[in-house]
Amino acid sequence: MGQLMYTTSMSLDGYVADADGDFGWGAPDAEIFDMHVDRMAETSAEVLGRKTYDLMRYWESPPEDGSWTAAEHEFARRWQTIEKVVVSTTMSPDDLSSDRSRLVRELDTAELRQLTESAPGSVEIFGPTTAATAIRAGMVSGFRLFVVPVIVGGGLRALPADAALDLRLIEQRTFANGTVYLHYAPR
Repeated sequence: MGQLMYTTSMSLDGYVADADGDFGWGAPDAEIFDMHVDRMAETSAEVLGRKTYDLMRYWESPPEDGSWTAAEHEFARRWQTIEKVVVSTTMSPDDLSSDRSRLVRELDTAELRQLTESAPGSVEIFGPTTAATAIRAGMVSGFRLFVVPVIVGGGLRALPADAALDLRLIEQRTFANGTVYLHYAPR
């Protein structure tokens, strides 16, 4: 049985993107990226919204200029092998770029529970809008937060404002660039 994990980079004041939609300040450096490569080894499925899916298409083929590092090639290889469930009301099945991807119009908690229970590894849910339903329903087994030392003052919140959760710290790590990784699980 798998676990449903919510992983995100967020500002110190709790946002994944600022008021203008910029999230470049949360881009991982090489040390953090290596942790993401390791994380992908245990991931068997991703549940993500349209915007995140479009962003992650980058990993479907290497750039022609050969600029990817060995870690980027490994991340891409792992990304390409996992199942992807794309939650979108505006996409069509023809918009999907991989036979490992499928489209659902809305996030059904029963379907998400079934996906998680049948997964051989972790199921990651990405994007705060997509994850909000599962967070509110208490379905998330782990919150992996990369807290970046910036304050953006507003934007897209990492966690739903109306979520009430009692969590315990499982793991923490501080990176050289000042980003802090916090892994929490429900009590």
